[in-house]
Amino acid sequence: MKKTIIQYNVDAFSDKVFAGNQAAVCVLDAWLPEDIMKKLTGENNFSETAFAVCKGGNRYHLRWFTPAQEVKLCGHATLATAFVIMDILKPGVTKVEFETLSGLLTVTKEGDLFTMDFPSNTLKPVAITEDFEKAIGVRPKEVYFGDDMLCVLENEEQVRNCVPNQAVIAKMDGVCFHITAPGKDYDCVTRTFAPKCGVAEDPVCGRAHCHVIPYWAGKEGKNAFKAFQASKRGGELYCRYAGDRTFISGKATLFAELKVHLETVL
Repeated sequence: MKKTIIQYNVDAFSDKVFAGNQAAVCVLDAWLPEDIMKKLTGENNFSETAFAVCKGGNRYHLRWFTPAQEVKLCGHATLATAFVIMDILKPGVTKVEFETLSGLLTVTKEGDLFTMDFPSNTLKPVAITEDFEKAIGVRPKEVYFGDDMLCVLENEEQVRNCVPNQAVIAKMDGVCFHITAPGKDYDCVTRTFAPKCGVAEDPVCGRAHCHVIPYWAGKEGKNAFKAFQASKRGGELYCRYAGDRTFISGKATLFAELKVHLETVL
């Protein structure tokens, strides 16, 4: 095993640093022991750290870890990994494929925009109980469940002003908890909370939009959306609904390139 690896810290869904969502990316020759990947993720303390191993050509095996657990799907860390491969490691490449726990995910690049081909979530309506109002401070208009919980609010102000009760949210079904509403300058605005993953609020969540975009596509009767994640850091997502697939596009920016000394964690 190599004694050092390179880690790239990327701000995903942003064309400038200090915005979007932070992800750490490690492209490896071979897998590190799982406990080491978990320790590196904890050390980074970002919402996600991604580890990729090349399977040949431009196909990679990709895994995502939060500070609390490995997850089946992550958008911003996929975008960050594609950015590292296509802009830094293999400049000129415009398509990569990732083998993941959510199946084969493809990312294509056009200009400075990266487009991810993700599975859409099938949403089932959920009865609105008092717990939802306790969780987010307002009573949602509608609630749905896919892999995560999705609450639809009346307006953008309710989304932006929400002060979540993390303890209540942690008891809800699903990995993450999303709130969304129509936007003023965007088609929709969203926020994502993930206390089960050790993440109070995910700054910009591609996974969320595999729930959000299918909902709004059904509600609005259109397929193309300009979306905004209304966290403190904020981030823009350009989305297209295509039935069982949702295409999510965004930009990314390199913040740092680090040398990780594995002998300190082995």
